[in-house]
Amino acid sequence: MFKVKRVYGIFLITGLILLIPLIAMQFTDEVQWSLMDFIVVGALLISAGLAINYIHKTLKNSTSRTLITIGVIILFLLIWAELAVGIFGTPLAGS
Repeated sequence: MFKVKRVYGIFLITGLILLIPLIAMQFTDEVQWSLMDFIVVGALLISAGLAINYIHKTLKNSTSRTLITIGVIILFLLIWAELAVGIFGTPLAGS
């Protein structure tokens, strides 16, 4: 179903993205992530990447593929924003 190279690519890109806050934590006190923060964001990135990969493998119609991919990206960004700053005030953000 999935090509192994694509899945490895998703994990590699996720790791590279997670290096950004890890490196920033070494130089400033403005970024303070715990291990759980890295785990949650890693799971979100991997889930979004695998969902987009699945969409592109299964849907042949480019319009639906594009619209659903945009939906996955918007959902990812909304969840990320809620976890980061609690813009909606749900219990996910700890408010």
